[in-house]
Amino acid sequence: MPLHQTFSALGDATRFAIVERLLNNGELSAGDLQDAADISAPAISRHLKVLRTAGVIFQRIDKQRRMYSVEPHAVQAIHNWVMDHRAFWETRLDRLERALMQEKNRK
Repeated sequence: MPLHQTFSALGDATRFAIVERLLNNGELSAGDLQDAADISAPAISRHLKVLRTAGVIFQRIDKQRRMYSVEPHAVQAIHNWVMDHRAFWETRLDRLERALMQEKNRK
């Protein structure tokens, strides 16, 4: 799944809370996730569908229950993106710090 779809799915506070809950607690049923937000069961189902479609979570059917867990590859893709951009910004901030120190020393 393209990373922009992952970020788009996580851009909603309810979906972000659902993923946080799954990361902290492991696999949970849809019913267990309903208290992640003060919304109806059908609304939770719609949020879960968006997360599944974006490849952020995985759904497993266990008899009558639908169980959800976070897709490890989605978390890894986010981690990789953050680390790549972290290196970019650290380099830029180091340059800015050096330039500010040089300017300060000139005065």
